[in-house]
Amino acid sequence: QVQLVESGGGLVQAGGSLRLSCVASGVIFRSYTMGWFRRAPGKEREFVAGIRWSGGSTYYSDSAKGRFIVYRDNAKNTVFLQMNSLKPEDTDVYYCAAGMSVRSIMTAPEYAYWGQGTQVTVSS
Repeated sequence: QVQLVESGGGLVQAGGSLRLSCVASGVIFRSYTMGWFRRAPGKEREFVAGIRWSGGSTYYSDSAKGRFIVYRDNAKNTVFLQMNSLKPEDTDVYYCAAGMSVRSIMTAPEYAYWGQGTQVTVSS
């Protein structure tokens, strides 16, 4: 059974940092593309960052570029999202996702597995 478990969310002041983690089990992690998405209640999932199986290719949304860093540790079946210079508009529930045959890394339906989400709240 595939399971993705996120952690690291919380409350932080604007300008602060958080590091989200996502531990995968039940998959050959090193074969999977991993993505981070966000979704506020009543809204569609929005791509934040993604990383290919090798870790050599990373992708970011325009809002994340220059502030967030996605990286992975295949030995620990874990993907991370380092979030710096946080803004109140970054407040959301953040989800990690895994997919083996992901062509468009920014497209949520391309991912087969999802975590339960972790809340990030940035106060002004």
